[in-house]
Amino acid sequence: MRFLDLATVALTLPMALGAQQRQAAAPQPANGVAQTFKSFGRPYGGWLLMAFDSIPANKYDFRPTPVQQSVGYIAQHLEDANYQLCSLFGEVKHTMTAKDSLADTIKAKWPKDTLISRVRASLVFCSNAIAKLDDASLGDELTVDPSGKQQKALRVRYLLLLVTDLAEHYSQVSNYMRLLGLVPPSALPPPQR
Repeated sequence: MRFLDLATVALTLPMALGAQQRQAAAPQPANGVAQTFKSFGRPYGGWLLMAFDSIPANKYDFRPTPVQQSVGYIAQHLEDANYQLCSLFGEVKHTMTAKDSLADTIKAKWPKDTLISRVRASLVFCSNAIAKLDDASLGDELTVDPSGKQQKALRVRYLLLLVTDLAEHYSQVSNYMRLLGLVPPSALPPPQR
């Protein structure tokens, strides 16, 4: 080896090893991946609750076109979807009540306060389910039975579906709000400090 090559190795090797040691010693957040799903879902869940709260009760039957869902229908759908998804990936299963088994069209007509409180409860259920997950369990293979056909799926799939569903329905409700002349929560100016 030439002197210049040897000198370069002698100078860079300790720096590289030191960087590796610092990088390896840096603490990683406990269950950072699992908790990332919670942090991604949090704004959408909060915005959905604020949106439902700011839409007047007499507009819960609003739908832009006859084939679209009404505001009330979206709220009852979210509650049901949240419980279904979070029961799949979580260790606690949601216990259905007699009201849960009513037709979606009937639940969509419930009073605004009832719909909001039920959506809120489903979001709390999901938050608790995510809090109990650890990163190692995200790759667990689950046997699920969507639409009567058993199949295998990774636990993380249902976390992705939850966050996607919340984002999709927030976008939907935001568009409805704009059509009603309302400003969606995410478009409001930040509070003055």
